[in-house]
Amino acid sequence: EVQLVESGGGMVQPGGSLRLSCAASGFTFSNFDITWVRQAPGQGPEWISAINIDGGSTYYADSVKGRFTISRDNANNIVYLQMNNLKPEDTALYFCARNRGTVVVGYWGRDEYDYWGRGTLVTVSS
Repeated sequence: EVQLVESGGGMVQPGGSLRLSCAASGFTFSNFDITWVRQAPGQGPEWISAINIDGGSTYYADSVKGRFTISRDNANNIVYLQMNNLKPEDTALYFCARNRGTVVVGYWGRDEYDYWGRGTLVTVSS
């Protein structure tokens, strides 16, 4: 059974940092690109970052570029999202998703992804 499980969310003050993890199981992890999408309260989904199969190519939304870093550990089937200098507007539920094909930058539509995690909540507040 394919599973993606996010963790690492929590409450942090503005300017703080968190590292999210997306632990994968049930498939050959190194064969798939992985994407992070977030959804803020009352808003639609937002594509924020993605990584290709070997981690050699990474992609970011303008809203997080320079603050977030995506990486992957194919030996342990985990994708990370290091989030620094967090802002209140980063408050959202963060999901990781398995791409059906190669990364489509900026696109969060569910037809591009065949499996999603349940999400981890990030709250940035003073």
